[in-house]
Amino acid sequence: MGKQAGHGTAETRAGAIGFPRHGTSGPLNAITDVPGVEVGMRTLIVGDGPLRVGYGPVRTGVTAILPRGRAGLGDGCAAGVHVLNGNGEMTGTAWIAESGILSTPVVLTNSHAVGAGHRGAIDWMLRERPDTDVWLLPVVAETFDGYLNDINGDHVRPATVVAALDAATGGPVREGSVGGGTGMTCYDFKGGTGTASRLVRFAGVTYTLGVLVQANFGARPELTIGGVPVGRLLGDECPVPRRRLPPGAGSVIAVVATDAPLLPGQCAALSRRVPLGLARTGTSGSHFSGDLFLAFSTANPGVLASRHPGPDTEHLEQLRFVPWGQLDPFYEACVQAVEEAVVNALVAGRDMTGRDGHHVPGLPRARVAELLRAATG
Repeated sequence: MGKQAGHGTAETRAGAIGFPRHGTSGPLNAITDVPGVEVGMRTLIVGDGPLRVGYGPVRTGVTAILPRGRAGLGDGCAAGVHVLNGNGEMTGTAWIAESGILSTPVVLTNSHAVGAGHRGAIDWMLRERPDTDVWLLPVVAETFDGYLNDINGDHVRPATVVAALDAATGGPVREGSVGGGTGMTCYDFKGGTGTASRLVRFAGVTYTLGVLVQANFGARPELTIGGVPVGRLLGDECPVPRRRLPPGAGSVIAVVATDAPLLPGQCAALSRRVPLGLARTGTSGSHFSGDLFLAFSTANPGVLASRHPGPDTEHLEQLRFVPWGQLDPFYEACVQAVEEAVVNALVAGRDMTGRDGHHVPGLPRARVAELLRAATG
């Protein structure tokens, strides 16, 4: 078990390769720029050599997001979801689509650990709030890390998820081969966890929009960074991993957070802008990729809930929200942050060798920076 050092520093983010940022980021350029949002991770890296199911090698983990932090557990956020391609899983979305409410943590892990993620999230919530007497529908999403990881070995346990939730905090977010992104591949380079944020000024208030992606998608020839067709320009300079999956397969999960006051339907509309940011990095959305997105607003605390009716509980609630016709700056911020979060995941990635000697190269950062400089004159 271990963690890779150096993730999330200036040298391991998009700016280090000359990525042309559009818009203004928050101070951390991370989803935790949104006040109250906390992120925790558990990274599992154990062993080398031939695969022995149940023993490793292990290249996996868990990323946990607390929408309102530990202090706001159970206080519902307005939320919406969107599916670009459904070859994947995100639990709890039927209830979000029905009610527009997110009131649980969000857990990201590998495809075969969804059950452990669900059980672990429930265990943690019951521990934190032992007075809970209602059903719990955690949001658990996955991408496939079986090329590098012993994915059938049951290495992510409910206790692993509890540990990731216990680690959740504000502040800088580690990127690359950490948490749920540990064993992931993006555009046939080492991918994983990436994050970014943008500031939006509206009606005299500066709001923050943050994104976290678990990037495990895309084929090498598609890769585009800052409008430059990097994947094609690299050619044979960097060998493509010999994965048995079809080109472009994998999956991507994106979680969008904002403190701007939005309605549930507006959160859903925001989540529908995620694919536009992904498209800027080149993907055409493979049939074999599960592309699932969640957006939530931390505004209007204490208003969105689903409680059992009781005596003298009839009352009306009120929501403040950005008018529909004024949402374009938030859409733009979402697209920009998603694009940069993917690039951050790639830049933070490093060469990784996993089960059976399977190897995925990290992005050749110096060469990519050279290609970007040449394209921009």
